[in-house]
Amino acid sequence: MTAELPPHFFRHESGRLVAALARIFGVRNLALAEDVAQAALVRALEVWKVDGIPADPSTWLRVTARNLAVDALRKDRTARTYAPELARWLESEWTRVPVVDEAFAPAALADDELRMMFTVCHPRLPEEAQVALVLHLSCGFSVAEIAAAFFASPAAIEKRISRAKATLVETPSLFDLKEGDVDARLGSVHAAIYLLFNEGYHGASPESAVREELCREALRLVSVLADHPRTTKPATHALAALLCLHAARLPARVSEEGRLRSLFEQDRALWDQALVARGLSFLERSAEGAALTEYHVEAAIAAHHATARSRQETPWSSIVSLYDVLFSMRPSPVVALSRAIAIAELEGPARGLEELAAIEGRDKLSAYPFYEAALGELHLRAEEPDVARAHFEAALSLARNAMERQFFEARVTACTSAAR
Repeated sequence: MTAELPPHFFRHESGRLVAALARIFGVRNLALAEDVAQAALVRALEVWKVDGIPADPSTWLRVTARNLAVDALRKDRTARTYAPELARWLESEWTRVPVVDEAFAPAALADDELRMMFTVCHPRLPEEAQVALVLHLSCGFSVAEIAAAFFASPAAIEKRISRAKATLVETPSLFDLKEGDVDARLGSVHAAIYLLFNEGYHGASPESAVREELCREALRLVSVLADHPRTTKPATHALAALLCLHAARLPARVSEEGRLRSLFEQDRALWDQALVARGLSFLERSAEGAALTEYHVEAAIAAHHATARSRQETPWSSIVSLYDVLFSMRPSPVVALSRAIAIAELEGPARGLEELAAIEGRDKLSAYPFYEAALGELHLRAEEPDVARAHFEAALSLARNAMERQFFEARVTACTSAAR
């Protein structure tokens, strides 16, 4: 029945509907907004199963949600306190319907989706709660899907979302993009989208090492930011560049057999050149102004990889210099790990191993399988297959899903062959 619909149609529409309904009902009535959106989606499933998918399913859903919203307002007009800026218009039958109609206009829907993101990236909420709410409210992910994405139990995610919503109850209406302090929250919105993409690109999901739907959602959300006059900032363009350039490699990241492929194993002919071009365009736009963020530096690194014709032609010296800058901005063991790998490409495996051994706080990488894998690769290149195999076996013991296990098993086999 849904084969003719765009991918993840109901998920995308859910986020838009909840945002529009939260504008009408107010954030304090977020549960009502979710209930009405869910009712519209359920009605679509029931009707379309019998009548078939309409020519314009998005409009059908919005009209249905609009009608359900009007019904809810008529039933509860004295029982709830609605969004302050709309309350007086919702009290009268003469003005109620036009207000609801305006909320479901295409331009308003796009604006409200962005307002919802800024609303849930509330300064009082921890980062992990912000990301969970963006996934749940803006992207339409279920609690079970979010739990799988972040390697947590559904009960833990449910509690996290419930606590976050309890904080938002104190917020009377969606964030005001015209008058609110956009810059104060934009960094949190960027961080939520960045974490969402990273979780899809190389996260800890027990189901798969690559979750393309998370990456595509992050791309969609950063595009919404880039298109709005209040949020089309250099940092937004840098983040958009980074995500486009990484997403361009997704077609080659997993083989036809479902095996994970490292950057060096990927067929570069499969990279999405349209996304590369889009990413480079965003990167050029990000240079407008004096701002230099971590996203600028990461995007510049990604651009070097995306435009190099081969591993050998990659400008490793420039990449190492960029990692030096990134480490000065974000001195984390993960950045140090990536820098060490780049140094190994530039100066050889022995230097790379020295840098890996010198990482401060590398105990924080003890549960990260790709730290052991990096050690394994460099020892293998240094013609120490037995040592390399031990590291790959350690990586295998830390693998978080079947795709990673297959990848590390293949490297263990390669070490065994090299030792003969």
